[in-house]
Amino acid sequence: MSVINIQEKFKLFSAHWSPKKVGELNGQQVLLAKLKGAFVFHKHDAEDEFFMVIKGSLDIELRDKTITLKEGEFYIVPKGVEHKPVAEEEVHLLLFEPLDIKHTGNIIADITLETYESI
Repeated sequence: MSVINIQEKFKLFSAHWSPKKVGELNGQQVLLAKLKGAFVFHKHDAEDEFFMVIKGSLDIELRDKTITLKEGEFYIVPKGVEHKPVAEEEVHLLLFEPLDIKHTGNIIADITLETYESI
């Protein structure tokens, strides 16, 4: 394993809503993503989801409230909770997720990915 520079990795891609795998540990994957616009409401029945904002500001809409994250902040969406990430401006995000998590959870959408590219 070598040292990973997150900022350098973000320079390697531009696609929004297409997380890139930068590492694995203990059955988890470390992902980087660029977000802009709105995702879809979805949930993960068996997995919590960790969102950490590296750059920008992210709203995570829940059915009863909205969580706003700024640079350096993180939030864990508990398993089974419907949520929709929304980024008015481009956001750089760090995620920790189980290796077998489904990108859009319980739904299939045009943006659903089957696998994440490693960079």
